[in-house]
Amino acid sequence: MPLLFRWHITVTVSLRFFVTPHHSELAVTTELVAVLAAVSQGEPRVLTTECGRALPSGPLEHTHRSLQTGLREWVETRTHHPLGYVEQLYTFADHGRFDASGERVISVSYLGLTLEGDEQAVADVGWQDWYRYFPWEDRRQGESPLLSTVIQPQLQAWANSAQACTEQYQRWQRACYTFGFDGAAWNEDMALQRYELLFEARLIPEALRAGNAIDSLEEEGLLGLPMRFDHRRILATGVARLRAKIKYRPVVFELMPPSLPCCSFSTL
Repeated sequence: MPLLFRWHITVTVSLRFFVTPHHSELAVTTELVAVLAAVSQGEPRVLTTECGRALPSGPLEHTHRSLQTGLREWVETRTHHPLGYVEQLYTFADHGRFDASGERVISVSYLGLTLEGDEQAVADVGWQDWYRYFPWEDRRQGESPLLSTVIQPQLQAWANSAQACTEQYQRWQRACYTFGFDGAAWNEDMALQRYELLFEARLIPEALRAGNAIDSLEEEGLLGLPMRFDHRRILATGVARLRAKIKYRPVVFELMPPSLPCCSFSTL
């Protein structure tokens, strides 16, 4: 039976610290990025800006009393969405995460729940089906045909491109374990690992930007809609965490406002 509980929106908030490598003193600024994902009429959706190409984002200001205070004030102003309880999700501090000015970016993510509102008043703010960004994750009608027709042969070619036979074997074993090829089981909690493997194999446009924060964006393709910076990676982290919470831990109830009506999470 599908797991039933309440309408919700998942909110992942990312705090980005910018470090300027060209100065002797450590210059740090911060930016908040929010992932708001909702189940609307059985469809998992995410709130976006820039016509679906970015997650809501903005600076953490000196006037904000705390991270969560700044988060709530800014997100509510930018998206017209009030935020409920949030919890820390993950910190992104990989080497080579720089913005367009060459400043290093460290992102601290948070997860929370709220209700999806009506149509947004801001012109470039809107809700998108989150499977538009991860079409290979959509198993509502069974396994996505992208796995066998696109992803599997391209990952096989990537594995075979390694010079050493040992590395070829290891790459293919990772692909099988991550995507469920060659009889391996599909693990729905591995949404982030699947995205990161596609990135490593350079099968998605974000991987072809060579670490640069490119303002121009690629067209939507078979493997989903590209986003600015690493916003798809942050979104994938929220998807994976929410799936794991639903499957293994009832603490997701602790994150939900008590007034939310019931809904099924089987579409996630």
